[in-house]
Amino acid sequence: MKRREFLKASLAIGSALSLSGSRVLGANDDIRIGVIGIGSFVKIGGKGRGDIRDFRKIPGVRVVALCDCDENHLNYEVNQFSKRGEKVKAYKDFRDLLDDKEIDAVSITTPNHWHSLMTIMACQVGKDVFVQKPSSHNIFEGRKMVEAMRKYNRVVQAVHGPRNSGAIAESLEYIWAGNLGKIKCVYGINYRPRMSIGKVNGPQAIPRSCDYDLWCGPAPKKPLMRKHLHYDWHWDWDTGDGDLGNMGIHAMDGCRWALRQNALPKRVLSIGARLGYDDDGQTPNTMISLLDYEPAPIIFEVRGLPRNRSFRQSDWSKNSRQSMDEFHGVRTGFVVQCEGGYVKDGAAFGNHGRLIKKFTRKQPNCKENFISIVRSRKTNELLTDALEGHLSCGLVHMANISYQVGKHKTNNEIRQVIRSETELSESYDRLIDHLLANRFDINQELLALSSMLIMDPDKERFIGPMSKEANRLISREYRKPFVVSANV
Repeated sequence: MKRREFLKASLAIGSALSLSGSRVLGANDDIRIGVIGIGSFVKIGGKGRGDIRDFRKIPGVRVVALCDCDENHLNYEVNQFSKRGEKVKAYKDFRDLLDDKEIDAVSITTPNHWHSLMTIMACQVGKDVFVQKPSSHNIFEGRKMVEAMRKYNRVVQAVHGPRNSGAIAESLEYIWAGNLGKIKCVYGINYRPRMSIGKVNGPQAIPRSCDYDLWCGPAPKKPLMRKHLHYDWHWDWDTGDGDLGNMGIHAMDGCRWALRQNALPKRVLSIGARLGYDDDGQTPNTMISLLDYEPAPIIFEVRGLPRNRSFRQSDWSKNSRQSMDEFHGVRTGFVVQCEGGYVKDGAAFGNHGRLIKKFTRKQPNCKENFISIVRSRKTNELLTDALEGHLSCGLVHMANISYQVGKHKTNNEIRQVIRSETELSESYDRLIDHLLANRFDINQELLALSSMLIMDPDKERFIGPMSKEANRLISREYRKPFVVSANV
């Protein structure tokens, strides 16, 4: 059976595929990129367009192929190339693009549920990979992505925002040197305005331009039960990871980077809910999570509602600077709290907010770094390889799993459970103030809370109370033939 026919027949990952598509690149060779997933040009979500724009700016790089299962998105971008007088191949099925031996590397900008499987398949056929955030949709497939990268000796860059910044790297080196004393806690902050996505009365029509079978891929092929197919998949557990996995992953990666942790934490607990509207979204717009590393924990806070109820009378997303809360002046990012001060946004401050030092180091961004390593093959110099992506995404998945297995509790019940967790209790107090400002009755069972989940970092499996329920969410039931198997 020819390789192309095999790919069509089965995407189960256990078979070893030919690496004949890879080539040895010289210093003067152009690196030929294929972009998989263009994104909507009508609604927010054109991440692929951003990657096309950025890669085209790098000397010695050519974007030679585009792929999207929605022909409207694909044709629009192909026309942009045509207007510039540039040739580009167009594919509706990513498997055809992977089969193209004239492509050296791929940029994957699809919905989350496709990221790991496409990465694994690209590694198997000898292509390097730049995969957008979050690099995985669950813990199991993130680990399989790491194994594929290593087995097939491929360059896999799992992009996250903080690693682009030399100033942030320099600020972390400053605290690692002990200039602000010991790290007490790292706070991830994602206060990002999220409006309701609306509520439908029944299945919605799939756009005629879209191959819905390909769009669903590993996820269940269910009737569309929301107004928009594109972008709003972020708030559906089958395809997205909520705001924690959408934008929060950048700050989450920064939190783990600051702690220099290279394994999953041993404990996790999340508190949250979807509040303020009744819509078709499933993921929480309000959540705090404890990810308990030693000697300092991560506390991550997600808020999609504005600072108070008055903003909810109109579109509070139009002016997030005024409408959203802040923590140490941060609405999206991370804050490293030390004994003698804190670090945020590439600067160090005293405990009373006095600026101590601003850092200014410059460095290549993730895309420039990726292209450099595709040439040199010095994978130890990647800013964020597949392992870095897997571990940071693993924190997102652990926090989401804790939320998903939780049960709604009263304010007093939650306080009793978390009373011994100092930083979490302080974060919870701020959350209650936020809910009161939005005029919620905190005496109702507003928020879901699970027992503290215990993780075995070596096996990347939960153990102890509620582990059976939690471990069901470490992987998923893949829809054949779009299967991530145990043997890559």
